[in-house]
Amino acid sequence: MDSEDFVLTINPDPTKRGILIEKAVYNLVRDAILASLDDQGPMTPSQLGDMVEDQLQDEFDHSVYTVVRLDMEVHGELRRVLKVRPRLVGFSGLPCAI
Repeated sequence: MDSEDFVLTINPDPTKRGILIEKAVYNLVRDAILASLDDQGPMTPSQLGDMVEDQLQDEFDHSVYTVVRLDMEVHGELRRVLKVRPRLVGFSGLPCAI
C-alpha cells in the first residue's frame, strides 16, 4: 500500500501522537459520523459512537471511531458544544477534504 492510502490523524491533545489509519476506513467512519449528526443533530460522543456502531456493525472499532472523531474536531468538521452538560458534539458544516 502507498502512503496515499493512509491518513495521519491529529489528536487535539498536543501530548498525544496521531495515528495512521487506512484512508478507506477513515472515510467509512467519517461518513457514518456526518450522516448521524446530519440526521439527529448534536449528541454526546457516546451517543454518536452508538449510532456509528449501529451503521457500521461488524466493521466498527470504537478506538478508530474516537480517533476519527477527534481528528474531525481538529480539522473543523465537528465542534464541541460549549457550556452544555453533558458535553455534546455537533456538525460544524465546514467541508474538509482528506
